[in-house]
Amino acid sequence: MKHCIIFVAVGWSMPEWMTQSQLIAAVSAALVLPYLLLSPYSGEIAERYSKQKVVKVMKLLELPIVAVAGIGFWIESVWMTLLAVLLMGMQSCLYSPAKYGLIRDVEGEKGVSFGSGMFEMMAFLGILIGTVLAAYMSDNYEWWRVDVVMVVLALVGWRLSAVLGIKELESDRQSDTDETTRNPIKFLIQSYRFASQYKGLNRAIYGASLLWLLGGLLQMNVVLHCTRTLEMSNTASSVVLAMAAVGIAIGCSMTGKLIEKRDKRKFIMGGLIGVAFALSMVLIFKPQGWMLGVMVFLIAFSGGMFQVPCLATVQSADIGHKLGSMLAFLNLLTFIFVLIGTAVFSAITALSNQNSYVVFVVMLIITILSAVVFVERGERK
Repeated sequence: MKHCIIFVAVGWSMPEWMTQSQLIAAVSAALVLPYLLLSPYSGEIAERYSKQKVVKVMKLLELPIVAVAGIGFWIESVWMTLLAVLLMGMQSCLYSPAKYGLIRDVEGEKGVSFGSGMFEMMAFLGILIGTVLAAYMSDNYEWWRVDVVMVVLALVGWRLSAVLGIKELESDRQSDTDETTRNPIKFLIQSYRFASQYKGLNRAIYGASLLWLLGGLLQMNVVLHCTRTLEMSNTASSVVLAMAAVGIAIGCSMTGKLIEKRDKRKFIMGGLIGVAFALSMVLIFKPQGWMLGVMVFLIAFSGGMFQVPCLATVQSADIGHKLGSMLAFLNLLTFIFVLIGTAVFSAITALSNQNSYVVFVVMLIITILSAVVFVERGERK
């Protein structure tokens, strides 16, 4: 939905002040804003109610949301499609902790690492497939085709949610007497203080969120680097970008299978070292073509190796019903990091005359500093 709007809506009748860049910013903001405002409430929902019921209801709500989007594509209304993206962001935010909270319920703690890896792999494959499908459909655009695809996907998602048969842990259910806050700032502070009581929990949440900052910088910079610095075609640039999605998907799935009963810290440090190494190779050798694709793949693969043990640490933490709040805390911090990454990218490109190599340098610095943080905290513990 997001990429179809970006690719197609530029040809519609839009306000004079709304350029393509502003449209992209508006669509992105519509997805991010609900996570910043509703994450505390989403954690409360996951703790108070059956997670499977929450997922089922929220997937059912996808049907009227895609109907709104479908009408927007039909009448070529930018505002209606933006409303649909906003509603989809709200829906995604509200059931995200419940969805991720079910991982631990499937096979208990022993399945957490594999489940986390598979979840992240499917998430990034979904992003890749959605981007490619939207690009193809925009090149062969008919409004009804977009509507049919969205409705079919929503129906499949709802049907899958309706047949879940997972036995949920009773310890994950929140008491009605438990105090909660829906103020995002207070929620952020309270969650950080709560997580500080458990060894490595804040660090794991930080690590899982950090990947989205680095991933966002990588995605934006690959486009800039390929099209402006290397003057590659859009098709060639999309192939390099696809290598990032494939890399992180494979990295997540492989790590999820290999990490069981192994030291998670070794995978975390191995992932950070891999990211730093690949970024250094890009800066030193300035690869082009397929070699650049290999380096982007390695950056993303290493990022997946780093991401999974962080998520598994959060999932396996002995925090009972507070898991929902911690997953909501993770969501909130993730999208704060996404905004920070966007701001950093905008500032760097503005100050460096869109020099993509400077962005790679900043990514390398962030990675090295993060490795130092994980090493120092590990030694203190």
